[in-house]
Amino acid sequence: MVSSYKNKFSLKNKLCIVLGGSGLIGSETCRAFLEFNANVVCLDLIKPKIDTSKKFSFYKFDCSNLDLLEENLEKIYKEAGIPDVFANCSYPRTKNWSDSSFQKLNLKTLEENIKLNLISSTWISKLIAEKMKKNKVKGSIIHLGSIYGEKAQNLNIYKGTDMEENAIYPIIKGGIISFTKQMASVYGKNNIRVNTISPGGIEGNVAGKDSKQEKSFIENYSYNAPLKRLARKDEIGSAMVFLASEASSYITGTNLLIDGGWTSV
Repeated sequence: MVSSYKNKFSLKNKLCIVLGGSGLIGSETCRAFLEFNANVVCLDLIKPKIDTSKKFSFYKFDCSNLDLLEENLEKIYKEAGIPDVFANCSYPRTKNWSDSSFQKLNLKTLEENIKLNLISSTWISKLIAEKMKKNKVKGSIIHLGSIYGEKAQNLNIYKGTDMEENAIYPIIKGGIISFTKQMASVYGKNNIRVNTISPGGIEGNVAGKDSKQEKSFIENYSYNAPLKRLARKDEIGSAMVFLASEASSYITGTNLLIDGGWTSV
């Protein structure tokens, strides 16, 4: 039994695999896990720019290659071990993903992105959960959802910007949130907890682009959020630590909304 509240948040001797660990949220998740003394394995196509002096290792990994997914995971297990924590921060997508409004969307783009993201996310989590189960690991799996898996996109926040709604995004994020609940139900008896973190808008680059959010978008979003601002990436990292640690030992199947109150109004 954990002896103190402080120790409940410790990830010491925990192996944490972060898929998509080079992205905005993924790299922050790696930093947060390292700060709480975890052994961190980052899986991505490029290595994140973080302090790797601690217990950190990087493996080039393509989660969209479904045919080799299980084989490549076995290589990771053999070298790094079986994870205590798996955080999926990946978002594989097609090059034209950002041009997926209802007016521009075509069937091929819809099919490709659902396969790239939703199917890869659900399948890799299933594979890792089964590995945890087989090896009797008391594990935590954390998916990355979105406020737009909970409610419709507010079109007002795109006024005066070059951005527009995306028809694919809520399908994927809504599916991940539902899948999380189903996994929690199935694997609870194996002491494997499965939860989703659903952020609202986050300060930083626009997904799929090198540029940051336009000033008009930030103003529009902040006007509609009760806390009147976007989230900081460290606020997502803190939640990752909570759900990875024993501090959340009786939480599974939940969708933790980190949205400044966005979905409450």
